[in-house]
Amino acid sequence: MKIFSGKFCVVTGAGSGIGKALSLRLLELGAIVYALDINAERLAELETGDTSSRLHKTQIDITREEQVSTLLAAITESAGNIDYLFNVAGITIAGEARNLSREDWQRVLDVNLNGVINTTVESYRHMADRGHGHIVNIASVQGLVPLPLEAPYVTSKYAVVGLSQALRVEGRDLGVKVSVVCPGMVATPIFDSPMINIPRDRYEAYVKPWKRFAVSPQDCAESILRGVAKNRAIIPVTFMARLMWWLGRISPGALNAILIADLGKLRASLK
Repeated sequence: MKIFSGKFCVVTGAGSGIGKALSLRLLELGAIVYALDINAERLAELETGDTSSRLHKTQIDITREEQVSTLLAAITESAGNIDYLFNVAGITIAGEARNLSREDWQRVLDVNLNGVINTTVESYRHMADRGHGHIVNIASVQGLVPLPLEAPYVTSKYAVVGLSQALRVEGRDLGVKVSVVCPGMVATPIFDSPMINIPRDRYEAYVKPWKRFAVSPQDCAESILRGVAKNRAIIPVTFMARLMWWLGRISPGALNAILIADLGKLRASLK
């Protein structure tokens, strides 16, 4: 994938999981990487050896519009342009919607949606001005299929899919490409997210059948970059993500029946 060699790439959520794997793989491919994360300790652990001269690490809260605007303007001025933006940062809170507080909702939407809007819109403006760039938003299969127990996460990811598809159309004649990635299960720290009124062992049992199809962050990153190199509009990652997306389009009733049955088993185990 020589297309990434020498390119200026911004990666949010670069301190762990998919973001870290993407940053390291892009460096291997010869890119100049601006790695962003809110967690300074995780960023400090992002070691690259011989490629360290092409890695620039910055602690930032992407929910703060002024921080994002200032940083991306500085990167654009220094690099001349942002060739690729990878929006990876994200969080979730598991629990039934009836048990979640407005603060739970706001916390997820601030990072997963407002943070993505901040980085996407600011980068999009710079890219459109220069007639070049590619925005890659990491959503989820839950942005294509509405899975239960993570309603705020699902809401945010559906919005990211919609935002990405709208900008792909708007950006076509401006030289800006936009792709949205919809992974299934990936072995990342997001599995350590807070649980609301659900014991962790019960939740683990609930997702265990799906986790059998989980892929490593490294494999996910490789699939993402292959899709981006081909300028795919939607990039599903993992067999299960592709299967659920297909079933959700062909027979949404059948998919809902499966999900309702699984949720019923979980509720019964909590009584």
